[in-house]
Amino acid sequence: MNKRKLSVLICLILAVAMISSACASPANTTPSEPTPPQSTEPSGTNAKGIPASDIKAGFLYVGPIGDEGYSYAHDQGRLALEQTLGVKTVYLENVPENADCEKAIRDLIDQGCNVIYATSFGHMEWIANVAKEFPDVYFGHATGYMFGDNLSCYMGRIEEPRYLSGIAAGMKTKSGKIGYVAAMPIAEVVRGINAFTLGVRSVNPDATVQVLWTNSWYDPSMEKSAAIELINGGCDVIAQHCDSTGPQIAAQENGVFAVGYNAPTYEAAPQAYLTAPLFHWGAYYIHDVQNIIDGTRTAENYWEGMKSGIVDIDEISQNCAEGTKEAVDKAKADIENGTLTVFAGPIKDQSGEVKIKEGESMTDEQQASCDWFVEGVIGSIPK
Repeated sequence: MNKRKLSVLICLILAVAMISSACASPANTTPSEPTPPQSTEPSGTNAKGIPASDIKAGFLYVGPIGDEGYSYAHDQGRLALEQTLGVKTVYLENVPENADCEKAIRDLIDQGCNVIYATSFGHMEWIANVAKEFPDVYFGHATGYMFGDNLSCYMGRIEEPRYLSGIAAGMKTKSGKIGYVAAMPIAEVVRGINAFTLGVRSVNPDATVQVLWTNSWYDPSMEKSAAIELINGGCDVIAQHCDSTGPQIAAQENGVFAVGYNAPTYEAAPQAYLTAPLFHWGAYYIHDVQNIIDGTRTAENYWEGMKSGIVDIDEISQNCAEGTKEAVDKAKADIENGTLTVFAGPIKDQSGEVKIKEGESMTDEQQASCDWFVEGVIGSIPK
């Protein structure tokens, strides 16, 4: 089991996996990241709108909607779409990132779906293939970069709330060691680790973030085991870019603290939970389907941040250190008003080399191909 959980230039460069949001893959192997295409222009539009009553939207999830993580977050977006625009929707769970994905897409078309969303990075090739064959169906792919006349790609800038969750973690740790359970070594996950670490070290400059890879988007047992290994190594806060609550449960069972991902999961580990970076996928689904209804839908590369509503930080729990809510609220306001940029220089890599100079910021292209860790991360990126 596994999964996955962007603005014209962006989605196309999101060879990640993207981008996350998480963010998934059923096989425990690392998906390859082809070089993004050079064209930056989206294409295709349909000037004729479709009444909401005639729309049937199908969703493909890489995991179960009960995962309390990535697929659950997408399904909440589906429900928001239904409730807001009154369109019919259907979904398929546990759709793998292989040829079975294409079969699932065709199944949705056979069911009468004229709008289809594939939500995992590894679904990209399959939905792109089918989109060419069915020009009158609208397609969307989360966290990838391929697009076409009737195919958009979409992602949220989850790095913004990841940075904020890093502030919470950095203020809570007493050991100065924070663990991070990571799924696939693709750019989306790497830049998320970097954003989190930058947030940690903005309030705790000597803290470190140790990374363990699972090579699976959704494997509760493996994710829990990885968290326990990090805890045994001295980490007293556990963060994650994977899709189950296993790391949070491990934290609670071992008397340490945890940062979730994708959706609010306080109830899974109420004694350990600090906060979580969240996706609100409904913001995009409502945006996209409204454009289809209006006849203004253009294939686009959607990659927006907290101001759009597609990503956010969960409430700061009572488990957090004193002053955390104030620090997070200030940083959030600064990000939203443009006075704080997550990837603003100077930023050094693990070796101490300056990768982003003072006065500069990482471009979207650099973020989408990020293959290096910032200073403060312990671990390597499998090639």
